[in-house]
Amino acid sequence: MCGLTGFYSPHSTNESDGIGLNMANAISHRGPDDAGVWTDQTSGLTLAHRRLSILDLSPAGHQPMHSACSRYVIAFNGEIYNHLELRERLHSEGVQLAWRGHSDTETLLACIAAWGTEKALQASVGMFAIALWDRQSKQLTLARDRLGEKPLYWGWQNDTLLFGSELKALKAHPAFHATVNRDAIALLLRHGYISAPHSIYQGINKLCAGHYISIPLGDPRLARTARSTAYWRMNDTIHAGLNDPFQGTVTAATDALEQQLSTSIGAQMLSDVPLGAFLSGGIDSSTIVALMQAQSSRPVRTFTIGFDDARYNEAQHAKVIAKHLGTDHTELYVQPEDALAVIPRLPEIYDEPFADSSQIPTFLVCQLARQHVTVSLSGDAGDELFGGYNTYQFAPALWRKISRLPAPLRSIAAAAMAKLPASSWDSVLKALGPLMPDRAKRSLSGEKIHKAAGLLSSDSRESFYHRLSSHWEHPEHIAIGSREPASLFNTPHDWPHTDSFEHWMMAVGTQSYMVDDILPKVDRAAMANSLEVRIPMLDHRVIELAWRMPLDLKLRDGKGKWLLREVLYRHVPRELIERPKKGFSIPLAAWLRGPLRDWAEALLDEHRLRREGFFYPAPVRQAWRLHLEGKQDFSARLWSLLMFQAWLETQ
Repeated sequence: MCGLTGFYSPHSTNESDGIGLNMANAISHRGPDDAGVWTDQTSGLTLAHRRLSILDLSPAGHQPMHSACSRYVIAFNGEIYNHLELRERLHSEGVQLAWRGHSDTETLLACIAAWGTEKALQASVGMFAIALWDRQSKQLTLARDRLGEKPLYWGWQNDTLLFGSELKALKAHPAFHATVNRDAIALLLRHGYISAPHSIYQGINKLCAGHYISIPLGDPRLARTARSTAYWRMNDTIHAGLNDPFQGTVTAATDALEQQLSTSIGAQMLSDVPLGAFLSGGIDSSTIVALMQAQSSRPVRTFTIGFDDARYNEAQHAKVIAKHLGTDHTELYVQPEDALAVIPRLPEIYDEPFADSSQIPTFLVCQLARQHVTVSLSGDAGDELFGGYNTYQFAPALWRKISRLPAPLRSIAAAAMAKLPASSWDSVLKALGPLMPDRAKRSLSGEKIHKAAGLLSSDSRESFYHRLSSHWEHPEHIAIGSREPASLFNTPHDWPHTDSFEHWMMAVGTQSYMVDDILPKVDRAAMANSLEVRIPMLDHRVIELAWRMPLDLKLRDGKGKWLLREVLYRHVPRELIERPKKGFSIPLAAWLRGPLRDWAEALLDEHRLRREGFFYPAPVRQAWRLHLEGKQDFSARLWSLLMFQAWLETQ
């Protein structure tokens, strides 16, 4: 795990190495063990690298690295888990090399030299971002792993091309002058994150997952028009799996999943430095740890954080599972002040506004793990692949009920519900209070009635899900001068073709929420602590198998992740697992009304909002007032505003 960066400029000078080193040092947390910079003065390209040594701790792993044939130079971030198999494959094909070391970077370079870039990427199992310079063709190739576990930003600033693992590396270059992308703010308000290929800066892009872009720097005109190419598509995997469903028994399906997960986990346990795993006590992390321990002759190091507030604490469950599996377990109970102390660091850690509040406990568990290990495995992706989110169960049932109503009737009802302001509905509900059941009095509100109106007016199940999963449904009414750009949710030609609404939501969730929220959250929190996190369920072979499994092996008897549970029950008693899902969260709503109130009030001050000119003050202040009064839980909506405001303060 490392950090890469670099730039191309037609005005290459003797200062290029120094600029490249400054860019790399801006992301030194991604690689505290070594630094390297290389410049091709004749072409104007500089590659720079920061190294976190995981495989081959010797100088043979130093980067940027040259291929044995001297044609290619690479800066690489990530891990190729099957690199030893790739070496054997090269040997079987008659490629004779005198290996200088045993790093996966050297292996990848050899594969590129032998097979070409696209074939080498397709043969690799891993997480990675690369910058590859072809000295012969004068072509720079940027590439990202299939699911986008490792980040890669790139973009032109006038005639200078900048690229790197994090935006702070690009900002360290003198040519960087990008302005705020107001359209990206609309994405942030909608989802809580800015989806690829967009970034918070105009002209700076995220390379999409499973893509590479080859930029012919020898021809400036063509270089500026280069477009990325997909070497792997999630939709292709989904369609292939659904067209070739698993035909065996439940036992055979459980065997197949356990075997593939064990294979992936075994490959990801390869490390020359101490390794462990996160253990929350939930289905996903418990399965990963159980299969790790089954392959380890020593107790696996496991880590969890807990909270004194029982509503958010799963540490006691993790402790019981760790004891059953025999792991070497470390837990840390976090006090509110520990979590609150992380908040001022979030703009620096995430580089652009990012509004998933579980970023805070994620950072804290990474911080805990890094005190003992350099690599940690994680259970992420189980919800998307095996139907773990509650939405996958209640949304189809709710849509079926709504869609039975004639469309004209739904439109009339939605218009009537939306016509009355939310505050007026609150007054009506208050007046009707004595006549309403207690449950309705607690759950109904004007804002929820408006949300229901939006759901009623949905003309398709896809728009219904989009509204259901939105924070701010009309972000252009909040962000001044914004126009929500295209994303997976509003580009039907990019939608996967599935056999059910449930599978459609899982497919879209994997390519949106997983790729643009969960993975950046984990990567930045981990790398801020110089910790490498590996996610076995994102091995593309696990994904391919998951999509071959019928829906009733994922959602059954009112429970998600049914097949994954069957694997886990072979290692952990059912009674230690069966309990309501809590998720990895903090009491954000209460904190905004308590210890974070003054901080939030300062960021959302009406005069400040008017002066900065990014948000319309009226709807922001109304949401803040309703939240403070306890009439609504607007914590998710407000967090997106606060994360932008906190980020803006650092610019």
